[in-house]
Amino acid sequence: MLTIDIDIARHFILGKQGLWPGRRWRGLKGTEKAMRAIEYLQLDPLQIIARSQDITLHSRVLDYTPGMWETVTYKQRKFFDWGGWLAVRPMDELPHWRVVMHRERDAMRLEHADAVAEMREILKERGTVSNRDFQMATRTRTQSYRGRKDSALALYYLWRIGDVMTHHRERFERVYALTETVAPENLNYESSEEEADRFLFKKEVSFAGLARLKRVADSYFRGVPFEKSRQIVEAMLADGEFIEVKVEGWKESHYALASDAKLLRDLSAGRIPKAWTPLETTTTDEVLFLAPLDPVSARGRAKVLFGFDYIWEVYKPESKRKFGYYTLPVLWGDRLVARFDSKLDRTTNTFNILGLWLEDKALGKDEAFAEALACGFERFVKFLGARKMDAKAIREPLLRRRVSLLSK
Repeated sequence: MLTIDIDIARHFILGKQGLWPGRRWRGLKGTEKAMRAIEYLQLDPLQIIARSQDITLHSRVLDYTPGMWETVTYKQRKFFDWGGWLAVRPMDELPHWRVVMHRERDAMRLEHADAVAEMREILKERGTVSNRDFQMATRTRTQSYRGRKDSALALYYLWRIGDVMTHHRERFERVYALTETVAPENLNYESSEEEADRFLFKKEVSFAGLARLKRVADSYFRGVPFEKSRQIVEAMLADGEFIEVKVEGWKESHYALASDAKLLRDLSAGRIPKAWTPLETTTTDEVLFLAPLDPVSARGRAKVLFGFDYIWEVYKPESKRKFGYYTLPVLWGDRLVARFDSKLDRTTNTFNILGLWLEDKALGKDEAFAEALACGFERFVKFLGARKMDAKAIREPLLRRRVSLLSK
């Protein structure tokens, strides 16, 4: 068993995810590389300042512009989106996911069978369809949160079982097509169940960097049968695909990919991988803003890795929010040191800071942090395409003054 301290664990997880010690990818090609490193690019439709998936990639890829992920996914066909836990996955993984889709077919209840058969025929005739192509007046009304029309539920069902795929998106809404017209022919098959199960666990560990693999709900929803999970993990450990890692201060051991053992040892010895060398600024020179669904901070992970208590409050009633509607964590160096809430006024094309909260008040007078924060906001404003920025809500005079220079 390999033993590391929390600082090495944090560096390892941040580095694996492409967040530390700085951005190491650029542009469209870099977007593809980042998406592969992330393993799962989770998608969310909300667009308050920008969608979560675009913020996720902005924090990793230089010169990233909103929608680049759609280019490599739907135009270049390097990725596909799928799942009740909606995420983009590499297209070359499709044979393994076809096994999971087959399991979905066996597990999901088929409703509106006539509508399902009808959608199949319409897709054969038209090539692509979306939910908007069918008027409510001509359909059977449903009460599902997945859709209010039988046509919507039928298309969703066909998508979940793998008979159709997302051809592209319009205003984030899926436009469907038959799978054989989207997926490359050489990838449109099912791998063996054993191959798929091992792949799913390996991907889960790579996604987390360090994983407990006791979160059975996560593994189950990725498609691994509950009763097989323990057996598969033990076999992969015995076969040398996983190693056990003990992080000082954490109660339970975690798993890492055996191929990452050298990386963990190098980090423990103070060596940063050459492949992680930033193209421009480091996270000490320029802060990064983490998306609400970023893997390193979402779902309680910020507390474990950084001692930073972060909850996305977008679904909380306003009276119960502690910070704000769309608060983003601020990464400086290898720590989460602040959070801010903001909105983009599209009428005036102004990026408005609604509040900034520091974990340590002393940062309000720290010149190095003020410079790094200003650099982070400068790049962020350009990413959003905003014309100006309003930072009056920042309470600390030094930080407000330095950030406000962006609007001059």
